Amino acid sequence: MPAGGMAPGPGGESGWFCLGFRWAGGAEGGPEPLSAEGLGPVRRVRPSWSFAAVVAAGGPGRVRLQGAVAAALPRDCLDALPSETHVLLLREAALEAWPAATAPDALLGGRPDWRRELRAEEAAAIELPLVPGGYVAPRPPFFTALPAALRARRLLLGLEHALLLAVGGALFSWGGGRHGQLGHGDLESRREPRAVEALQGLSVAEAAAGGWHSAAVSDAGDLYSWGWNEAGQLGLPSKKASEAAVAAAAEEAGSVLRNRPLGERSVSPGGDRLDVGAADGPGGVEAPFVSVQPFPALLDLPEEAEVRWVSCGSRHTAAVTGAGHLYTWGWGKYGQLGHQDVATSDRPRRVCYFVERNLRVQGVVCGPWTTFVQAAAAESGP
Repeated sequence: MPAGGMAPGPGGESGWFCLGFRWAGGAEGGPEPLSAEGLGPVRRVRPSWSFAAVVAAGGPGRVRLQGAVAAALPRDCLDALPSETHVLLLREAALEAWPAATAPDALLGGRPDWRRELRAEEAAAIELPLVPGGYVAPRPPFFTALPAALRARRLLLGLEHALLLAVGGALFSWGGGRHGQLGHGDLESRREPRAVEALQGLSVAEAAAGGWHSAAVSDAGDLYSWGWNEAGQLGLPSKKASEAAVAAAAEEAGSVLRNRPLGERSVSPGGDRLDVGAADGPGGVEAPFVSVQPFPALLDLPEEAEVRWVSCGSRHTAAVTGAGHLYTWGWGKYGQLGHQDVATSDRPRRVCYFVERNLRVQGVVCGPWTTFVQAAAAESGP
C-alpha cells in the first residue's frame, strides 16, 4: 500500500467485514467483522441469499459454509459456489454439486447430484466458475461449455445472465436480457456469448453481474453500468430512490413541526400539515427517471475517483477506488450500503466507516442482501 495514510486508529483492525442482512436474525446494522471461525486469514467470500462459502488462504479444511447452512466442508475442498438450491464444490479430484441442505453429507461419503472428475493439476489451476472447457454454476445444468475460440480471463455469474472478460479486454454477455442486463441495447435474451459493442475499443479490467444489472471498469478506471435501475443500482435517477428521499425529508420535517411549540408551527388553510410534492426538477418539471438502461452508461463517482473494483448485488452496487475508498448505492433495506441506515440511494456515497477507522478497502463482494468488504490498516506517512 502507498505511504501517506494515517496511522491506524481504534477499531482499525484488518480483515473482512459484513454489511447488511444478518443471517443469525435478519437485523440490519453497521459493518461487523466477519467471523472466520478458526479458519485463519480469509481469501475470499462467495455469498448466496441466506449463507456464504468462506474460503481461507490455505490448508486442510479451508472452506466453510456460514449462515442458514453452516458446516465445515471436506478437507480436500478447495473452493465452493453456493446457491439456495445447491452448493458446487471444487475438490482436489472432482467438481461436485450437492443439494444445499445436504452439502455437509460430502463429509460422510454421500452421493452428489452431479460430479465431474478432475486431474490434480486441473483442480489446482481452476478459478471458479471457470473450469476446463467451460464454466460451472451452483444450479442445473451445473456445467456449460464455452466456444473454444473464446479465451476467457474471468467469468461472472448473475441471477439470469453471465459476463465473460476475454483475454485482451473485450467483454461478452449472454443469458436473460429482459432488464437490459446484457448491454446490447435491447431487452432480448442471448443463448451464446456476444461482445458488448458499446464497450468495444475499451480495455475492460473488471466486471460484475448482479440480479438484473451489470457493471464494468476500464483500465483507465472509468465505471460503466447497465440493466435494471429499479432501486438506483445503476447510479442513475430512480423513481423509487427519489420517492424514498422525499418520504424521508417529509418525515424529518414533520418531526421538526411536531416538536415545535404550537405557536411556532406553520399552519395551512387546510390544517396543521406539511405539503410535500413529487420529486421535481428545475422549474417544477418532473425529473426524468431511468427504469432500464440497455446500453452501458458512464458513471462518475464523486471527486472524479478512479475505480479499481466493482461488485453487484441483487439491487445494489459497490465500487472500490484506487485510493482505497468504498462507494455504494442502490437498495439499502438491510443496511447493505454501509451508511448506518436503511435508505435507498441512486447516488454513489462513500462509506465513512472505513475512513474513520483508517482502513483502506482492498476488495468488495456483494451478496443479494449483503456486502462483504476486505480492508487493511492504512500505512502511516513518513
